[in-house]
Amino acid sequence: MSAESLEIAKTLYQTGKFAFENGQYREAVENLEKASALLARNSRLGGEVEIDLVTAYEAAGRTDDAIAVCERLKRHPYLETSKQARQMLYILKAPKLKRPSEWMTQIPDLGALPDNELKISVAATTKSSVQQKPKPTEPEFIDLSQVNTRDNRFIWVALIAIGLSISYLLWLNFSGTPG
Repeated sequence: MSAESLEIAKTLYQTGKFAFENGQYREAVENLEKASALLARNSRLGGEVEIDLVTAYEAAGRTDDAIAVCERLKRHPYLETSKQARQMLYILKAPKLKRPSEWMTQIPDLGALPDNELKISVAATTKSSVQQKPKPTEPEFIDLSQVNTRDNRFIWVALIAIGLSISYLLWLNFSGTPG
């Protein structure tokens, strides 16, 4: 592998990771597939690219492709890569649980709307989702004659105990020194 193709692969890898982090999964898959094709599959970097490719496949809804790559990576010469592949394969093959519809938030596909409707829809959603903040109220004053002071005896007991402890320590300090 030439140094030039290694640099191209690293650039494609970084571009793919950036696209994935920004939710552009199809673009991430394309860049990571190109980077993987340029690298030796048994290299450490090749394994890293393919591990990220697995997550991009899964995010793009291509679970079968993700499982196929994990199956291949289980036999990767780098222990960390094969360990990650086995863990990811376990997750990918786990049964999918049904979630109640009330647990889910439906996100409308704004890409399907024409440009003009999109602006109106976003403006309407923004206005309706903004809630009025409550006006600050004046602080409520407490009638001190109605405060329960019976529980305050503990404070006096604690203060007396602290005072006696300090007095005893001072007495020990001054009585112990030869005069």
